Amino acid sequence: MNASNQANSTHNKLIVPRVASEILGVTIETLAVWRSTGRYDLSYVKVGRKVMYRPEDIHSFIEQRTRTHTDWVAR
Repeated sequence: MNASNQANSTHNKLIVPRVASEILGVTIETLAVWRSTGRYDLSYVKVGRKVMYRPEDIHSFIEQRTRTHTDWVAR
């Protein structure tokens, strides 16, 4: 695969904020706040003004937040 095909393959895999917000169950505005404040460590790709997400970063973000129980203990 040449460099041009690799670039096209990578670009085709990128997710726009609308789709990322649907996957994560948050609004597009929430994603923008997370990016600007750094509240969550969700990597994104920025080219000029365009923001996109890699599917593996979305998956990793979800996996890092998957819990089997809460850490909170009633006293």
